[in-house]
Amino acid sequence: MDRLEFLEEHSLPFAKLLGIKFVSAMPERIAAQMMVREDMCTIPAVLHGGALMALADTLGGAATLLNLRDGATTTTIESKTNFFAPAPVGATITAECTPLHRGRRTMVWQTRVTSAEGRLLALVTQTQMVLEAAPES
Repeated sequence: MDRLEFLEEHSLPFAKLLGIKFVSAMPERIAAQMMVREDMCTIPAVLHGGALMALADTLGGAATLLNLRDGATTTTIESKTNFFAPAPVGATITAECTPLHRGRRTMVWQTRVTSAEGRLLALVTQTQMVLEAAPES
């Protein structure tokens, strides 16, 4: 099974709710798209910051999953978002996640979120903690 199929098969319920569609997946880069729906917006009708952050968090977690040792899992321990421009209802946005650090205990990812025209909407940096599998007794 390739990495993209793995992510599609193991997608998270919240990612499905948001409509996140993975378009590429490699250990050093994951990309996905998401359409801005009205029920994901604030007033005026632009994407809520929390929805954008959830997109980036999903990609950072997925990228970490592709880099874990057997039996390990992950959780987000820190996330920082800079917002640059709004995403209006009806727009399809793209997120691209790349590593800043892939260590044994933590991984740090940067996600660029852009409009269909390539305009930078947000830049998210997050740290994922690697949780080792519990030893068998």
